[in-house]
Amino acid sequence: MKRYGKYILILIPVIIFTAFIFLSGGNIVILPVQGLQRHFHPVDDELGAGKTSTIYDEKGNLVTMISRRVNVGDEIFTAGGKHYRVIKVDGNLATARDLGMDRQLMTYNELFSKMEIPAAAARNNHRPVAIYHTHSDESYLPSDGSASIPFRGGIFQVGDSYTYSLANDGARVLHDKTPHDPHDDNAYYRSRRTAVQLLQKNPIAIFDVHRDGVDDPEFYRRIVSNEQVAQMRFVVGRENPHMAANLDFAKRLMAYANKMHWPIAKDIFVAQGNYNQDLLPTALLIEAGTYTNSKEEAMRGIALLADAVPIILGITGPTSTPDAPEYEKPVTDPTARRTGVWSSLAWIVIITLIGGGLFVLISTGSYEKAKNQLSHFFGREMADIWEIKKNREK
Repeated sequence: MKRYGKYILILIPVIIFTAFIFLSGGNIVILPVQGLQRHFHPVDDELGAGKTSTIYDEKGNLVTMISRRVNVGDEIFTAGGKHYRVIKVDGNLATARDLGMDRQLMTYNELFSKMEIPAAAARNNHRPVAIYHTHSDESYLPSDGSASIPFRGGIFQVGDSYTYSLANDGARVLHDKTPHDPHDDNAYYRSRRTAVQLLQKNPIAIFDVHRDGVDDPEFYRRIVSNEQVAQMRFVVGRENPHMAANLDFAKRLMAYANKMHWPIAKDIFVAQGNYNQDLLPTALLIEAGTYTNSKEEAMRGIALLADAVPIILGITGPTSTPDAPEYEKPVTDPTARRTGVWSSLAWIVIITLIGGGLFVLISTGSYEKAKNQLSHFFGREMADIWEIKKNREK
């Protein structure tokens, strides 16, 4: 036991620190880092204004369009509850398999449809909502005269509309207008510093507001609540340990926003990326229309989305009780179901085993020696445990 004590002393802090990061609910500040994913594919998967990936189902029906690189395994959840997964990509054309109706989203749609929309109520949670813009150049061609205005894009005014509407609905808002130009593969690394600074103020959620690059303005344009608006799309990155929680947040928000203003939320796109969403389980990327919509359409659209945010986050509205139905609890309620906890625990175990194995391998200098030490260690530990058990029984 003493012989291997140094291994245990090293592994215990690793386990505790990893568990703290994954199970803290996102209230830990993680400094900007450059992960291995940068070496495997571009960090920023946007194609740019006017370049579009089109996704069809296996029968040739249009599923969606998006100005991002599409990868096998990407998923789409429609406002109506349908679930698709990309199975083939050929350039900017992709094929997605129809997986049927998503049970979780359909449950939220059904339950929210039966739930009374609460009137403005006293604020229950004083933590702020944070807003920033990774692509600070993004603009709207009809209103701004260009699809891109470096350092001062029209997207800032869309963020202002979101800020004003959230504040009007009872939320405290932090809108950071730090530019992160140029619009390149490192934009998310630069914006991560901004997100980390915002996290130091303990926000209840953090939104990265963008606009899409699809050419057709009618793809996002709708009449919603008697206003001509640009719809909102939510993008969730699947390369982070909070992905399940981020997706659950997106589903709840889409379902409740569409219950209030149908169909303000267009869909949820689950893409191969991170988008700094590992920083918080309630982090979300919003595409506010596309560059061929007018900026005013996007501003009106995101203002309607804002009506649902304080309720879903528990900032305003009735306070839920521990025995309340799950759908009535805001995602930030400590008694609510913690989506993704078991996957986080799995990550902890995997990271701990890999880290411990590498340490032993490096310290012994060879695979065979490491194997023998681990075998002796576990054999002796199991023998000690068995001996203790026998003594207790006696």
